[in-house]
Amino acid sequence: MSHTWWRGAAIYQVYLRSFADGNGDGVGDLAGLRSRLPYLKDLGVDAIWLNPWYPSPMADGGYDVADYRDIEPVFGTLGEAERFIAEAHELDIKVIIDVVPNHSSTASDWFKEALANPAARDRFWFRDEPNDWQSIFGGPAWTQVPDGQWYLHLFAPEQPDFNWDNPEVHREFEDVLRFWLDRGVDGVRIDSAALLIKSDTAYEDLDPVHDVYRRWRQVAEEYDDRVLIGEVWLPDQERFARYLRPDELHTAFNFDFLSCPWDPDELRRVIDLTLTTHAPVGAPPTWVLSNHDVTRPVTRYGRSDTSFAHGGALHGVPSDPELGYRRARAAALLAMALPGGLYVYQGEELGLPEVEDLPDELRQDPMYARSGGTNPGRDGCRVPLPWSGDEPPFGFGGSRPWLPQPESWRKLTAEAQLADLDSMLALYRTGLRLRREHLGDGTLRWLPSGDRVLAFTRDTGVTCVTNLGPGPAPLPDGTVLLASGRLEDGALPPDTTAWLLP
Repeated sequence: MSHTWWRGAAIYQVYLRSFADGNGDGVGDLAGLRSRLPYLKDLGVDAIWLNPWYPSPMADGGYDVADYRDIEPVFGTLGEAERFIAEAHELDIKVIIDVVPNHSSTASDWFKEALANPAARDRFWFRDEPNDWQSIFGGPAWTQVPDGQWYLHLFAPEQPDFNWDNPEVHREFEDVLRFWLDRGVDGVRIDSAALLIKSDTAYEDLDPVHDVYRRWRQVAEEYDDRVLIGEVWLPDQERFARYLRPDELHTAFNFDFLSCPWDPDELRRVIDLTLTTHAPVGAPPTWVLSNHDVTRPVTRYGRSDTSFAHGGALHGVPSDPELGYRRARAAALLAMALPGGLYVYQGEELGLPEVEDLPDELRQDPMYARSGGTNPGRDGCRVPLPWSGDEPPFGFGGSRPWLPQPESWRKLTAEAQLADLDSMLALYRTGLRLRREHLGDGTLRWLPSGDRVLAFTRDTGVTCVTNLGPGPAPLPDGTVLLASGRLEDGALPPDTTAWLLP
C-alpha cells in the first residue's frame, strides 16, 4: 500500500461493543474482532477505524476515557490489542484508533486528583461561577462539586473538559499519540477536533486549536505512513478546510455529505462544495453515509425527509423500508465512485435498518436520558451485528447481547447474504473490489444528464450515473460494470446507480 494510502482508502468503522463477541458475555470485544478479520479482508476494506477501546465507565459508549494507555477489560488486554494490530497488518489492513482530546472521564486519575486537591484543577475547566452554556447532550454544561466550584462538560457530566491552556495537557496527548504509534497504529481519528480550545465566551473553532494539530502533525511525521483524521462539524467550509492545511490534519470527515438529503441538486451542491473546499489545501475529500452517531441509511432514505440532523432525530417517523433499501444501495455506489476516501460503518454493508423500537429501559445513550426521552439517542444504530443463524443472537456471541436484535434480522445475517448474489453484502464486496481497481483518489468531470440525474466520469474512465428521478433514465454508451439494481430495457430505474466503462 502506498505512502498516501489514506487518500483513497476504504475505511471500515468498528463499534467494538457491537461487532462480534468472542468470550460470550454479550459485549463485542477484541477476540471477536480478531476472529472476523478474514470477513473484513474479503469485504475489501483497506483500514479499520475503531471507536474508543480504552478503560471507561461507558457513560458515553467509551468516549468517557479513564486511561488513554490501556484497553477496557471488557474488550480485552493491551497485549491482545497489539496482536490485533499485527494480525490486521498481516492481512494488509491498516488500523486507526480514536483519540478523545476534548474531555476525559470523572473516573480518570487526573479528575479524581482535581476533586481531592483544588490546586490540581488547572487540567480541567473549573470555575467559581458557571456561564449559560448548554451541553451538546442537553441540559447545563456545568456540574457543581462539593466545595462549590463548577466544572465544564460540553457532553455528559461524566466527561469533564480538558483545559488546553495548560501545557501539561499538550504534553500528555503528545505522549499518548506516541504510545499508540509506537505499537503500530497507522492513524488516529480525533474526536470533537474543533472544540479543544475555549475562551470565557466561545468553545468552537478558536484559532489556537490549529497550533495543537500542527504539533500533532510533527509527532505523526516522526513515524512512517501515519495519518491524522479530524471529526470536524463546521458549517463554514472555508474554516473547515483550515484544519486540512499541509501542516495540520491529513483528512477529515465530510458531514455535509452524510447529512445531505436524497436530492440531486443538494447532492451536486455538496459534492461540488466538498471538492472545491479540499482542492486548495491538497487534501482528499471523504465520503460518509453513516456512523455510530446517525440514523442508518436504509431507514433515513425511506423517510419523507431524507436529511439528517442530530436535533431532528425523533421517535416514530415513518420509513418505507423497500424505498430506503433501494436508495441506500444507490447511495453506496455513488459514494464509492467519488474521488477520495470512503468510510463504511459496520452493518452498512448488510443493509441493516435503524432499530427504533428498543425498550426505553435498555437505552444507554446519554442523549436519550438528558433530553428527557424526546431524543431517541443513538442506540438504534449500535445494535450488535447479525452474523449467522435464524434467531438472536445471530452468531454475535453469547446468548444475550447488550442490546437486543430484531427477529427480522435473520434475513440480513452475513451468512445469509453471502449466499445471495443480489444482497447488499454482495454489492459492497463487488463495489469495493472494483473501487480498488478503478476508483479511489483522483478527479471527476460532470457530464450532461437528464432531470434529477447525476452523472460524472472519473479520471480513470469509469462513468457513474445515479437516477434520483421518478422514471427510468437513459444510460450513456459503455459497458455496465456494476449497478445497484436491475436495468429496465437498458435504462436506469429510479433510485439506482450504475458504473460504466467506455
